[in-house]
Amino acid sequence: MYSIAGHVSFLSDRVRIQSYARALERAVRPASVVIDLGTGTGIFALLACRFGARKVYAIDPSDVIQVAKEVAADNGYAERIQFLQEYSTRAVLPEKADVIVSDMHGVLPWFQHHIPAIVDARKRFLAPGGKLIPEREIFCAVPVEEPEVYRDIAGSWEESGDGPELSRVRQMATNSWRKVRVRPEQLLAGPECLATLNYSTVEDANLLARATWITTRAGTGHGFVAWFDSVLADGVEFSNSPFAEEVIYGKALFPWAEPVALLAGDSISLSLQSNLVGEDYVWGWQTRVSRAGRVMASFQQSTFYGTPITPLTLRKLAADYLPTLNVEGQIDEFVLALMKRHVSLAAIARRVVRRFPQRFAKWEEALGRVSELSKKYG
Repeated sequence: MYSIAGHVSFLSDRVRIQSYARALERAVRPASVVIDLGTGTGIFALLACRFGARKVYAIDPSDVIQVAKEVAADNGYAERIQFLQEYSTRAVLPEKADVIVSDMHGVLPWFQHHIPAIVDARKRFLAPGGKLIPEREIFCAVPVEEPEVYRDIAGSWEESGDGPELSRVRQMATNSWRKVRVRPEQLLAGPECLATLNYSTVEDANLLARATWITTRAGTGHGFVAWFDSVLADGVEFSNSPFAEEVIYGKALFPWAEPVALLAGDSISLSLQSNLVGEDYVWGWQTRVSRAGRVMASFQQSTFYGTPITPLTLRKLAADYLPTLNVEGQIDEFVLALMKRHVSLAAIARRVVRRFPQRFAKWEEALGRVSELSKKYG
């Protein structure tokens, strides 16, 4: 979920807003029904109304939807926009949509449940012949020289030689990707397009892509940088590439385990994989650098290795693990059982204190816990 400051940043991105406005203006007709997935502050819903939409369904699970409702009323569109505070995959609508517009990804399109949400909306909500905005997104990458960010990722503590042994920390840090801004002169080869997400046909939320580059200049390689080119409609596009005007998303730097000194003509091969696990993606990238047929460097990295996890946690994730509820689980179970009996939150909080006095000293403390469960499940 974005903070209100995050939503304002997206609204301030002129390139993004103007591109979506042009695509909506082309797609929306006076009788159109439009769905705005992840509406946020409601800007796309407002634009759809401005361009003549008969009805707009604006869907977002977060409380920012209240701001969107007020903004819609301020602009005179309250009667034409129906707001649903819900995950779109749980929403039920009374009619099909002629247009579905969304911008739910992060730095890259493979972000949380962005792709599954679009697949679900396309199948359940889109009328035959309806339009998706964006239509497709093209995923590109290139090796990059980025010493400052790499030093920030990998740490500069090894340079002095008199600090503690922290190579394990460095290893974890270089198995995590980072949002960056890069300039064209930092690139070490020409960009390659690794995949195209066609939202009208995509079914698989995961990614498996390969690419090979031949370096065009000498330099120090620190990893590869990735971005997307978004095609919103025919002739309406924008990009977060290093060659385009800067937009809100930035680019993703996937660092290498070690910097590599490169010469022009070196070969760099990449195998990149991204798998949706739970609420977000696990990324894996395997890199090989060769010169005149000889392997100069080879790395196998994954965000799985960039996440601290104990053997106990891993055991709890195993399919054959037999869990028992700890105290926190017992509290949640107790609260949910009382919610099913339609007991007020204050009354539940007081019962929680009596049942779990070692956990809560006052009912007001328990009320915070009860309220969070009410917000999630009520």
